[in-house]
Amino acid sequence: MRLIRYRVRPDVAQILSQREDNVDRIRWGSVEPGGYGSQLSRLKVTEFESDPFLVSGLAPQPTGQKWDLGQVELLAPIVPSKVVAIGKNYVDHAAEMDSDVPSSPLMFLKPPSSVIGPGDEIVLPNVSERVDYEGELTVVIGKRCRNVAAADAGSVIAGYTCANDVTARDLQKSDGQWSRAKGFDTFCPIGPWVETGLELTGEHPEEVGVSTEVNDEIKQAGVTTQMVFSVAELVAYASSVMTLEPGDVILTGTPAGIGPLSDGDSVTVRIEGIGALTNPVTVE
Repeated sequence: MRLIRYRVRPDVAQILSQREDNVDRIRWGSVEPGGYGSQLSRLKVTEFESDPFLVSGLAPQPTGQKWDLGQVELLAPIVPSKVVAIGKNYVDHAAEMDSDVPSSPLMFLKPPSSVIGPGDEIVLPNVSERVDYEGELTVVIGKRCRNVAAADAGSVIAGYTCANDVTARDLQKSDGQWSRAKGFDTFCPIGPWVETGLELTGEHPEEVGVSTEVNDEIKQAGVTTQMVFSVAELVAYASSVMTLEPGDVILTGTPAGIGPLSDGDSVTVRIEGIGALTNPVTVE
């Protein structure tokens, strides 16, 4: 299942406004599987009665309303209470950063205010001279949990999505810690939906491709089996430190190939089995 958070497009909402109050409200639902290119816009959206992450353990209830995907505007599919991120979790990326691979997960936090959705603008702050893309597989937590064993990680995961750990690289180097470099508004695009059908925590986790394109040119390409610490290990590690809530996310690290973004760029994080997250880039 592909879980989404969305609004009805303004042109569609204008038609509905005569017969529905609060037509521009945020809604939740799922997108049927399949489709590519222009066919995506015709995929059907099933609307839910409420946010599925607020009814943990219960099946989402449809309202009976259906839309074409082209009739809605996708938002960030979740609103996390915290964004947990992992640094240098691919050997080649650690090498390009002139760094050793950490002996345990290198964990940091991005503020929820950094989260934006598909199609939203990444804004380059004027205090930075270099802002980089970092495409990452992202774990979405489905149950409130603490001290989860790696073997049980699958039981608390709702699904997976794409994220871009946008980073002011010069500030990361100058500050020595990463809060400012990673924390600007718009520095955490997430989406387009939460895919619940992947298996990445069992004895034989799927190998999922992770790539990033800038202006349709591939800049990063890796697979999840290249991660130093697995999805299960990251869930166990993060939950040993803090309580994870439904809708919280864990960004699992980026492959090699990081590089700068410029005004007018379009950056796409593409993850096999999930889909593509595209954001335009502008300046402050």
